[in-house]
Amino acid sequence: MVDQLSPGRMAERPVAPTLEQVAERAGVSRSTASRAINGGLRVSPEALASVAAAVSDLGYSPNRAARSLVTRRTDSIALVVPEPDERVLSDPFFAGTLNGLSASLADSDIQVVLVIARPGDSDRTIRYLRNGHVDGAIVVSHHRDDSLDRALVELGLPSVFVGRPLSANDEPDAPLQYVDTDNVEGGRLATQHLIDRGRRRIGTVAGPADMSAGIDRLIGWRAAMLSAGLPDDAVEHGDFTIPSGATAVRRLLAAHPDLDAVFVASDLMATGALSALAELGREVPRDIAIVGYDNLGVAASTQPPLTSVIQPVVAMARAAGLRLLDQLRGAPPSPPMIFAPELVIRSSA
Repeated sequence: MVDQLSPGRMAERPVAPTLEQVAERAGVSRSTASRAINGGLRVSPEALASVAAAVSDLGYSPNRAARSLVTRRTDSIALVVPEPDERVLSDPFFAGTLNGLSASLADSDIQVVLVIARPGDSDRTIRYLRNGHVDGAIVVSHHRDDSLDRALVELGLPSVFVGRPLSANDEPDAPLQYVDTDNVEGGRLATQHLIDRGRRRIGTVAGPADMSAGIDRLIGWRAAMLSAGLPDDAVEHGDFTIPSGATAVRRLLAAHPDLDAVFVASDLMATGALSALAELGREVPRDIAIVGYDNLGVAASTQPPLTSVIQPVVAMARAAGLRLLDQLRGAPPSPPMIFAPELVIRSSA
């Protein structure tokens, strides 16, 4: 039988211990207990030990809002993604980023706040970061017009970019920290593989021209083509999505029907390209060889499986998170960390 409680007999909840009770148990003042819990500034080792024991005995949990007033810290960081909502939810790049960032914070109490900076709406994101809601930021998929790189420098907010911000080209002395893969070498490596397989009319579906990854992978493709004495006129751009890859490869073949290979600057765009080629009756790799970029899982499930350049997104995001933690602890700036690309060869090339 269930005992129905009358309004006058509401179940009593256990009362959470207070800071005053911690101070009394430890035999210190309330202000000493507060300082001990919030960093130990100007507190003796003996008092620290007494407060720690009282906290453990009483099961005390500091009020995060009150603590932030004392420490001026929120114990949270922003993962800023300047992309549309639907892309953040569907692109495996962002899942890999979250995986790596979470791994870097596993031994800390810091929480991650996802901030989607929709195209054309970076001002709202900058206001959010300026208003002290987070202690630092990780920025991924940065575009030239987002202005986040310069804004973060002006704010002095600890931050790390996954992928080189383009302002690092214009202002090499700016205090921007980032991790990246060598996208120029990755584009060159992919294209050289196609050349070594005997392909001579090689086009490319490049990434966005307002992102360092799109620019650098195109530079790598062009360097390999010119080094081999091959024409570098077959270029179309996409936005790292499946539909853009399909559209771009159709345009490439309409303008250059003699192509026998294509380097596509992301695996999602390469997935779209493979679908378009199948509709056009072009067999891969017999008629056209394809190499993608990222190797984040989709490459192994396409038909045929996709040769792809590894972009170690999980490792990059983990490194970015660890660097941000170092900044929050007051460590000096670190030079850029650049991962070397590798090629995974599968049936598409």
